[in-house]
Amino acid sequence: MALAEVFEKVAGPDAPVEFRAYDGSRAGVEDAPVRITVRSPVAVSYLAQAPGALGLARAYVSGHLDVEGDMYDALSRMVQAQQVHIDLPERLRLLQDLGGPRLLLPRLPPPPQEVRVNRRWIAGRLHSKKRDATAISHHYDVSNTFYEWVLGPSMAYTCACYPRSDASLEEAQAYKHDLVARKLGLRPGMRLLDVGCGWGGMVRHAAREYGVKALGVTLSAQQAAWAQQAIEKEGLGGLAEVRHLDYRDVPEGEFDAVSSIGLTEHIGRAQLPGYFAFLYGKLRPEGRLLNHCITRPDNQRPGRVVGGFINRYVFPDGELEGPGYLLSLIHDTGFEVRHEENLREHYAMTLAGWCANLDEHWDEAVAEVGEGTARVWRLYMAGSRLGFEHNVVQLHQILGVRLGSDGQAGMPLRPDWEPQARVSAAG
Repeated sequence: MALAEVFEKVAGPDAPVEFRAYDGSRAGVEDAPVRITVRSPVAVSYLAQAPGALGLARAYVSGHLDVEGDMYDALSRMVQAQQVHIDLPERLRLLQDLGGPRLLLPRLPPPPQEVRVNRRWIAGRLHSKKRDATAISHHYDVSNTFYEWVLGPSMAYTCACYPRSDASLEEAQAYKHDLVARKLGLRPGMRLLDVGCGWGGMVRHAAREYGVKALGVTLSAQQAAWAQQAIEKEGLGGLAEVRHLDYRDVPEGEFDAVSSIGLTEHIGRAQLPGYFAFLYGKLRPEGRLLNHCITRPDNQRPGRVVGGFINRYVFPDGELEGPGYLLSLIHDTGFEVRHEENLREHYAMTLAGWCANLDEHWDEAVAEVGEGTARVWRLYMAGSRLGFEHNVVQLHQILGVRLGSDGQAGMPLRPDWEPQARVSAAG
């Protein structure tokens, strides 16, 4: 059976893409904006040995399957196309027609970009300090230059917040940092702890715009080095600092505010009670916590898909929780929860900006990190954008406060962190 026939059975005869294969067969819509090309039998073996997203990812990352055109458009079109139901007997017949057992054996090794826990180099007790450091390094120590191309000048690798639909990515990232600062009620002379601080964007913003003495910590050595250099370049050395350090090893306390922007996803469900208790203990009375993280829309599905693409290629050991669970846990830790919001659509817009940046710098990115790693990022960001658009994942900010001994929160009677609210309050 020609591969094009298999494609038509899986995606349907009217799939809105063009399909080509090494056996000369074709299917789909000729000259469509998206073309999928199966370049070798290795791609078919990957798909046979790991049916579904993981097999497709292995075939694409290894270069045995190509996607020409916009990756987001390609994934969107294939989601529309994959409405055809094929039962198990039919799947077995297709497998036999394509080569049968020789597709399944010998087992193909995955591309080198794939992390296989306890078989490659991420080993040890789940979420131990050593294993967390290795998992974080896998994702964040790719190349600062590569991240500069993808993230843009802000070097903010978290969901932006768009004040307007036509705002630029840089405007939205600056607005996000300022939104966090306003929610935390930052003022000159305060002390901020930013855990999982990335390249120090929040730390520098707090120091530069609010006169806050800000400490950021990250498990990525490359992030810390870049952030410290940026701090010195901006002349913020007297106020801002980023350390290559596990948040659990921060010795200082009595902070006026704590921001956690994109770290909770790496903590793990079993460690979350201790995580929030640690942050609670770092705050002075009436100090505020802003927790910003990716969540799942319900608590029915697992928080970590061990064999999934994201866990194996992007965020090893990452776990997502539902917003209700996080809110309850923050509450049970002792915080009074004062505000919560979902920025799901904003993350889809953020990812669209990152995808455009990668496409614009594709040749340089491939030269910097290799084609396989660049392909991982192209696939991961486009797929994530779809996930946020279709409510597969969400992004929530939760604001809590450590009450004083007399029950005082030190909070305004009404939220005053949106610009229009601040203007009205001043008037």
